[in-house]
Amino acid sequence: MTDTTSPRSLAHPRYWPTWLSIGLMRLGAWLPWSLKLAVGRAIGWLAWRFGKRRRHITETNLRLCFPELDEHQRAGLVKSTFLANGIGILETATGWCRDPEHLRHRVTFRGEEHMHRALAQGKGALIIGIHFSTLDLGGALHSLYFPADVVYRPHDNALFERFMTRARSRIFGQAIDRRDLRGVVRRIKAGHAVWYSPDQDFGRDASVFAPFFGVEAATVKLTGKIARMTGAPVMPLIFHRNPDDRSYTLEYLPALEDFPSGDEVADATRINAVIEAAIRRQPEQYLWLHRRFKTRPRGEPGLY
Repeated sequence: MTDTTSPRSLAHPRYWPTWLSIGLMRLGAWLPWSLKLAVGRAIGWLAWRFGKRRRHITETNLRLCFPELDEHQRAGLVKSTFLANGIGILETATGWCRDPEHLRHRVTFRGEEHMHRALAQGKGALIIGIHFSTLDLGGALHSLYFPADVVYRPHDNALFERFMTRARSRIFGQAIDRRDLRGVVRRIKAGHAVWYSPDQDFGRDASVFAPFFGVEAATVKLTGKIARMTGAPVMPLIFHRNPDDRSYTLEYLPALEDFPSGDEVADATRINAVIEAAIRRQPEQYLWLHRRFKTRPRGEPGLY
């Protein structure tokens, strides 16, 4: 929801920190690659060292999702997660502020034939994205191969919302408010691919509970609903920074068969399983800093 108390003028002193942040993002996008990585790691280290609340959330998530890890291994994954997400800030800046063409030589794209086959049906496509630290850069790199619209949550800060929306509109065909279901359905029915990330907790009313890493998680019902309303193939997309920290892999998996099934819990469970398998490839690059298990089944205590 947009803050109705925000100043009308974007030159208001309240927005000066946001202008500074935007300026730093534009600067960061043009740093040499090795310096970009170093700055990102430094940001991640500072967040890990001093961000007590986010560190607690991350530790809780990883304890729940990776019970097989011992305390030392889990602590290492927590720190690696912060470092990867720090780099992700510079990756986001790069995706928003630069032409992705300059990174084409760093991209390996697999499974393109699956998307070509899906689009050939003429029903559009629903792309299942995942909240990796590379999310926005992944969207920019994806645009080198396939056009797509994106579903997003508007930012509360009016200036940053304008900056973010303009950047994403340059990468994607349209940036669609996540509350605009009709807009999503209309674009898909017109034959477009729409990028949608269903791996966050949007509360009890929008969700069913389905296992995610073996933990009951509030999982949005909208994925199955959109697929049912449009008849579009549902296309899982995996993307991550490779271990060399200098290249990226994007991969389409085959369209989900017999989806939706008509059973909301079964559909949510299936989507979560696809996302979980993708995360296990590069677990430190996932956004473990958000409260994925915030909403609990009735009667269960909070986890954070």
